[in-house]
Amino acid sequence: MTRIPSTQALRALESFARHGTVWQAADELNLTRSAVSHQLRLLESSLGFQLMSRVGARVELTPQGAAYALDVRRALSTIAGSAARHAGRGATGVLTVSCPPGLASSWLCPKIGRFHDDFPDVALSLVTPRRLDDVSNPDVDLFITFGHGNLPGQDIELLQEVAFTPLCSPLLVDKLDGLSRPGDLLAANLLHLADFDDWQMWFRQTRLPEDAARTGVVFSDMNLVYSAAIATQGVAMGDRFICHEAIRQGQLVQPFEQSIPSPRSYYMVLPPEKSDNAAVVAFRGWLRDQLQSQAT
Repeated sequence: MTRIPSTQALRALESFARHGTVWQAADELNLTRSAVSHQLRLLESSLGFQLMSRVGARVELTPQGAAYALDVRRALSTIAGSAARHAGRGATGVLTVSCPPGLASSWLCPKIGRFHDDFPDVALSLVTPRRLDDVSNPDVDLFITFGHGNLPGQDIELLQEVAFTPLCSPLLVDKLDGLSRPGDLLAANLLHLADFDDWQMWFRQTRLPEDAARTGVVFSDMNLVYSAAIATQGVAMGDRFICHEAIRQGQLVQPFEQSIPSPRSYYMVLPPEKSDNAAVVAFRGWLRDQLQSQAT
């Protein structure tokens, strides 16, 4: 049988393929940049084909390397899912998870039945916080937050970085006679969450007048923004991650390639005293498996 590369090297490749940079992969794996680069070179040498190529100052995966990385991601996801399912045979107890309402309704709730199928003896309760980065509820065993990750004394794991881009109903695109260039948004109704900041940043990046971004309707909750967008009421500055299913089903479309990185990300936060709870361990592994599955 062909010798299987080391798990650390495969994880280094999978992380590099997802993030696109060595330093982000190193940060995720808690390794130095030189260690990640060394693992990638060793993997390339053992495989016998080129994984990476230099394009200017950037290092990118070759088409062959990208295809292999996708296979690796699927394999690691299968292993993680198998471990979670077998661990779940003995997971029991009560588990309360806090999750931001937008992520809960658009991404987590459509999948939550799978957790019950895998862990039937865990009594799960899902609650939403007042603030997206709130971890103050003493009744919660595991928090999913949207913020900067600055929570001293907590066990914190980055789940998903976020980029925002205009999203709208395909029916609205037809109604506006197409959205072929960013300037076409000047004739559209804009939908905002809490303030105008995201749209102003996107207008600045695409060289549109920032003052024009201060129009439209402001909502207090992201669910309201997406509901209005699906109902053809305007164009939302949306998160492709939690809108993945709506985009897949054709309820929302992304008319432009331009996106803006969010300074905030989704994190999994565990109070240290809850980290050994069997139900928490089960949900943590299951959540990672769901993220890996979507990434493939």
